[in-house]
Amino acid sequence: MNAFLAEYTVFHDPHLAPEGEAMLRVLSESFARCGYEVLTPEDGDFLGEIKRLAPLCDVGLMIAPDHLLFQFSSLLERLTHSVGCGSMNAAVCADKVRCGQILARNGVPVPGSGSTGTQVVKPALGCGSVGVRLTKDPPGKGEYAQDYIEGEHLSVSLVGSRVVGDACSFYTGKPPLLLAVNRQEIVVGDDGLFHYLGGETPLLHPRQEELVETATKAVQVLGCQGYVGVDIVLADRCYVVDVNPRVTTSIVGIAACMEEEIADILVQASRGGGPDEVHLNGKARFDSQGRVKRL
Repeated sequence: MNAFLAEYTVFHDPHLAPEGEAMLRVLSESFARCGYEVLTPEDGDFLGEIKRLAPLCDVGLMIAPDHLLFQFSSLLERLTHSVGCGSMNAAVCADKVRCGQILARNGVPVPGSGSTGTQVVKPALGCGSVGVRLTKDPPGKGEYAQDYIEGEHLSVSLVGSRVVGDACSFYTGKPPLLLAVNRQEIVVGDDGLFHYLGGETPLLHPRQEELVETATKAVQVLGCQGYVGVDIVLADRCYVVDVNPRVTTSIVGIAACMEEEIADILVQASRGGGPDEVHLNGKARFDSQGRVKRL
């Protein structure tokens, strides 16, 4: 069996490449342990490499900035069996303003639109914390704003299940699988810029049930499958600040603690199956370069 794994930043974004390489390494090792021969792009011609390698593989998984996922995932889906989020669902998540509106209409708490006081301004086509800043100035071209909420920075890592029909994906009724709740280490510099320094996982929080319920509802509302990272600021409520329809850096810490193989989970979930829970032993801390330390 062959698995095609592609991570965009490795070739195209030196700032994010170390995280990308760490995620790709963890996934490649897991797929190899599950009996797959792993094929990855050999150069920066991403579309060309998808067309060349994906047809040779039984399964494929794409990791890229959210605004590029639709283009790459829709091609991947035509060439092999994708174990990631559906391309149409990824497109909805990439439109951050629309995504927040959809969540709000369905009762998922999200920050306001930055209409009063201090706000968080983000690039509309951003990835991670790059270019995110705390300011009282209005957003510029290609940016959007959210109200600043003081609280804990957390994320919830889930895997949504699906089955593949004729050119469509349908829910099986199986709820998203919780991998872990993660603490995010995020600081704001003197210049107002946000800096992501890594995180710790798994976290057993006093408000665990509320966190998981909120993240699960967000994933179900958006119809996401595969690995999904839901970023939350925990204050009076669980405010969903971003939904990432792809593997996130937290996987490097989760995989260091999880008994199950993430590759097996993703493949089973892509066919509507998989475990009802995972087993985590100990804790791990990871930095913004994807380096992991067991605690």
